[in-house]
Amino acid sequence: MGHARYLITAVAALMAAACIRDRMPEGADLRPGDTLPSFSVTMNDGSKISSGNLRGKVSVIVFFHTGCPDCRQELPVIQRIYNLYGSSGDVTVCCISREESASGISAYWQENGLTMPYSAQEDRSVYSLFASTGVPRVYISSGDLVIYSVYDDSPPASFEDMEDDILACLGMSEGTLQR
Repeated sequence: MGHARYLITAVAALMAAACIRDRMPEGADLRPGDTLPSFSVTMNDGSKISSGNLRGKVSVIVFFHTGCPDCRQELPVIQRIYNLYGSSGDVTVCCISREESASGISAYWQENGLTMPYSAQEDRSVYSLFASTGVPRVYISSGDLVIYSVYDDSPPASFEDMEDDILACLGMSEGTLQR
């Protein structure tokens, strides 16, 4: 009886350790002043966005999961940014899921009236180039691919803060970080 209890305890401890290892942060933790990593994603509308084609434009890169309450709060704010700047040609809004299927995102987009393009990523390969933990993550970068601001869930990015950052980036000269 004592051996069985010991064995059960040991197995439970090993399983718990495996879960902890799965949740250990893996990846970068990019901050303002860092350069965007090299990445490429295909959006649901068939367009491709890469760090290469963001050069010369302000970018708003958003990592999300539709099951995340903070993401659900942030996505309508991102939609407002997209509505205002998405067709300008000077600003690219790029929403990238973290571990979520295209069908789940599509259903959420339809239910909530979202129209901005997204890239469904069923793993963390792109996400881990930017961050190790947590969504939402919003990165606003200048045309020279330098990150100007980073927002997470504490506090989530407000429309006003993101708009101020976008306007600052639009007014920046190449290679100048003002924040």
